[in-house]
Amino acid sequence: MYSRRMEISVGFFVLLGALCLGFLALEVSGLTQTRDTGSYQISARFDNVAGLTSRAKVSAAGVTVGRVTGIRYDAQTAGAIVDMEISNAFNEFSLDTSASILTAGLLGEKYIGLMTGGDPDLLTDGDIIFDTQSSIVLEELIGKFLLNMGSDQ
Repeated sequence: MYSRRMEISVGFFVLLGALCLGFLALEVSGLTQTRDTGSYQISARFDNVAGLTSRAKVSAAGVTVGRVTGIRYDAQTAGAIVDMEISNAFNEFSLDTSASILTAGLLGEKYIGLMTGGDPDLLTDGDIIFDTQSSIVLEELIGKFLLNMGSDQ
């Protein structure tokens, strides 16, 4: 009897621990469902989106305001178009907002940073941001550095 009660108690705590770890993993990854206040879609054109993935965060002043919903190739401009979903709670971005692909943390997670401008007109559903700064590709930087070092000698 005592052994059976102990086994059930240990099993319960192991299950509780597994549920807590699962909850923590979902919270950290940003995959949890939050209260939906509605959203609107905007896009941005980039020359290079190396390392950016769908579901990457979109932030302004360090605050997450949305998510990347898709990345597609634009044959006309030979660039990439990034589709973003921005929460309606953050609907004060001006038409001259700029977008940059930034790197977070040591692991190099890429995200989009928005910086609003001074235009009185605001971005609405379906608008496109043209003022962008592409992702920095480490291999290109190393290549340029080595090329400059070789030409100096």
